[in-house]
Amino acid sequence: MKLIVGLGNTGQRYQDTRHNVGFTVVEALRRRHRGTPWERYLPLYAHGTIPVSGTTVRLLRPLTMMNQSGAALLPAVKRWRVALEDLLLVCDDVNLPLGTLRLRGQGSDGGHRGLASCLEALGTQEVARLRVGIGITPLPEDLTDFVLSAFRVKERPIIRQAVERAGEACELWATQGVAAAMNWANRPQP
Repeated sequence: MKLIVGLGNTGQRYQDTRHNVGFTVVEALRRRHRGTPWERYLPLYAHGTIPVSGTTVRLLRPLTMMNQSGAALLPAVKRWRVALEDLLLVCDDVNLPLGTLRLRGQGSDGGHRGLASCLEALGTQEVARLRVGIGITPLPEDLTDFVLSAFRVKERPIIRQAVERAGEACELWATQGVAAAMNWANRPQP
């Protein structure tokens, strides 16, 4: 079994914000594959499953706030006995241009507090992560307000396309592994 975790903030207020791109990607995957409805597990997370080329993929959305994502992730990983190589974290990245994808098999949190929470809870940086760029030039001084804001009208088609590509990258990761998914996701877009 593979586990794809979309990071975001729970609650209606944050639903369409830049910081919730991870949630948006896993929801798009669930819909595309006609996955099971989201099921809550205590107050920690919601999960569902999708079939991807004969592989069962569990999707997870922590029901904590972004900066406490690890508190929901660790119990799920333990409950389902997910090996680290079968785990993919999906999150936003303010340092990447809008719509850019960056997939890595390991590395630091890059200043992303939700990702930092997950890596700390797992006790390792050896976890695949797919970052979806939400940044603009120049970046606003107040990054908190920026990441908690909705996308502008002219940005929405770009982020919709990025979410679709991120879903494809997740599918490649689940079926062909992290190297194949990195080669596909990290290539420059026209």
